[in-house]
Amino acid sequence: QVSVLYFARSAELAGLRSETLSVPRQITSLQLWEEIVKVHPRLAVIRDQVVFAVRQEYVLLGDQLLLLQPGDEVAIIPPISGG
Repeated sequence: QVSVLYFARSAELAGLRSETLSVPRQITSLQLWEEIVKVHPRLAVIRDQVVFAVRQEYVLLGDQLLLLQPGDEVAIIPPISGG
């Protein structure tokens, strides 16, 4: 189980700021995103703009293999607009 934190637009779309999800210990970042979207389908609209932070390190969606430990923190960070 991992702790998933939602920020900004991802929190709006998911309807919550955090939750605990059960996912495989070995999973690619893209597969992890797909598992999260199964639970919160509305998140699919930000797929091309989202970045993960796993244990506070940025991870792009792709085939990078993640080795997750129980209790790891996964943050869903949508694009940040600035001026």
